[in-house]
Amino acid sequence: MLAIVCPGQGSQTPGFLRPWLDVPGAADHLEQLSSIAGLDLAAHGTTSDEETIKDTAVAQPLIVAAGLVAARALTAGAPLDLSTVVAGHSVGEITASAIAGALDEADAMTFVRTRANAMARAAAEAETGMSAVLGGDPEEVLAAIHAAGLTPANANGAGQIVAAGTLAQLQSLADNPPAKARIIPLKVAGAFHTHHMEPAMQALEALRPQLSPASPVLTLLSNYDGEPVAGGEENLDSLIAQVSRPVRWDLCMEEMLSVGITGILELPPAGTLTGLAKRGMKGVATMALKTPDELDAARAFIAEHTSLVPAVSDASSVTESGETN
Repeated sequence: MLAIVCPGQGSQTPGFLRPWLDVPGAADHLEQLSSIAGLDLAAHGTTSDEETIKDTAVAQPLIVAAGLVAARALTAGAPLDLSTVVAGHSVGEITASAIAGALDEADAMTFVRTRANAMARAAAEAETGMSAVLGGDPEEVLAAIHAAGLTPANANGAGQIVAAGTLAQLQSLADNPPAKARIIPLKVAGAFHTHHMEPAMQALEALRPQLSPASPVLTLLSNYDGEPVAGGEENLDSLIAQVSRPVRWDLCMEEMLSVGITGILELPPAGTLTGLAKRGMKGVATMALKTPDELDAARAFIAEHTSLVPAVSDASSVTESGETN
């Protein structure tokens, strides 16, 4: 049984989209998504520097668009097996919603554009950020996070909790880390999934009447409790509330284990969620799809964990050119 997962903010790296633009149709697809986002996503995914793509207003649409471009190239017009589970971490939940059919691509990009700009404005109101706490006793980690006045914004499982709050609070945690734990600042520009982001919810609520949510065709897991969402409106409720409440990726992984997921495929910019799965979902096969030269292997991976037959690829002409290396 297959799960397709979509990463969140902080997973982006400079130039990560460059090889994908050589896939037939991908540049045109990205241009369409760019027009909705109001950004030159091709430039941001190929030539923009790390500081530029760290900007919330850029990073979030870029990550969602990357997942949608890769998903279209991966499926090559063939539908996914209906048993497929889809989940996304934070902003990746918007990508997952589009793949699962709960939002169309235009609505997904409109939503992420509004979300990104509103969260960027909220983040500008105070100097805030996020740090991953790796290892340590979970109770001691939570105690240290609360003692610093921070919020455990992401419970990622596999011994990782992300703390969020002001930079001064994050420095206090770094100066007084829990025993046997490492503190790693994340490449994000605000304290996401905390009360600092409540103003962004108002912007998304104002957007709601312009959107046309639908019941997902595939099983779509919620960041709130890891459970499948019941319908389109319920999913939209969750997406809006998500900006100021913690992401429970640990519960999403638990749900995937409970339903018998055997393989997890992560869309670009891939690597973070498969890394968590390797530590928190022992025995489940993982694949991080990073470049188009892995598309055939990814299709075979999908077939291995579903009832589908791999699609015939037209990507060989891209990889043989050497332009994607």
